[in-house]
Amino acid sequence: MSNTQPAPEASERIALKARKVSFDWQETPLHWVPGDPFATHTINVLHLLLPAGERWFVHVYQQVLPYITDEELRTDVIGFIGQEAMHSQAHDDVLPHLKKLGLDPTPYTAQVDWLFEKLLGDRTLPPGRPREWWLMERVAIIAAIEHYTAFLGNWVLNADELDRRGADATMLDLLRWHGAEEVEHRSVAFELFMHVDGGYRRRVRTWATAFSALVFLWQRGARFFMENDPSLKDGRASLPQFVRAGRQGVLPSTSAMLRSVPRYLSRGYHPSQEGSTAQAVAYLAASPAANGGH
Repeated sequence: MSNTQPAPEASERIALKARKVSFDWQETPLHWVPGDPFATHTINVLHLLLPAGERWFVHVYQQVLPYITDEELRTDVIGFIGQEAMHSQAHDDVLPHLKKLGLDPTPYTAQVDWLFEKLLGDRTLPPGRPREWWLMERVAIIAAIEHYTAFLGNWVLNADELDRRGADATMLDLLRWHGAEEVEHRSVAFELFMHVDGGYRRRVRTWATAFSALVFLWQRGARFFMENDPSLKDGRASLPQFVRAGRQGVLPSTSAMLRSVPRYLSRGYHPSQEGSTAQAVAYLAASPAANGGH
C-alpha cells in the first residue's frame, strides 16, 4: 500500500456539498440541440449511464470509508458521495421524459444496471485480502472514470457552440451544474485511490478497463438512441459523425480526448491540473437549478 502521491498544482480544497436541484422537462424537445439528433443523443447517453454508475460509486465508497485515516479526505469523500447521489437522481429523472417523447431507454438501462450491479458489484469472496483486492480494484476504476467525468465537465462548461446552436436551456443547466460539480470534486477519487493503494500498475490496468468500458457503452448507447428515435427513418451513429461533431464544438473533440490519456497515465498526474475550480464555483453560484430555478 502506497500513500505517496503527486502534489496538486495549487491548494483549491473547498467544502463539498450536495446541492438540491430539480428540473422541469416539459418544454425540452427530443432533439434539444436543434437540428442535430446525433449530438443530442450522444450526450443523452449520460442519462443512461450515470444513474446506475453513480449509485455504484456511492456503494463502493461507503465500503471504503473504514480504510480512510485522513480526516480531511474522509470529509471530502462524504461530500463526494452526497453530490454523486444527487447526480444519479437528476439524470434518472430525465428518462421518463424521453419515454414520453417516444424513446424508451429501458432495454439499454437494463444492460447498464447489470454491468454495475453484477459485473462490478460485490462478489462472494473470502474475508481479508481477496475481498480487499476487489474493493481496491473498484476504487481505482472509479478514479479513472472520474478523470473522464472531470474532462467532460470542463468541456461542457466551455462548450459555447451549444449556446450558439440554441441548445435547450434546461438541459444545458443540468449538464453544466453536473459538470461544474465534477470539476469541483475532481481530485477526490484520485486522492482516495492514492491514499488506500496508489499502485501505478493498478492505475494503468484499471484505466484500460474503465476507458474500454466507457467507449463500448457510449457508442452502444448512441447507436441505441439513433436507431430507436421515432423521428428518424434510418438513424445511425458512427465514428466519423463523432469526429465531425467534435470539430464543430458540439461534442468533445477526438484529439482532446486522446490527449487526456497520457495525462492520466503520467506518474506526475494530479486532477487539479484539469479544469478550473474558480470557473466551476462561479457557474454553481449562477446555475438556475442550483439556486432554486426550473
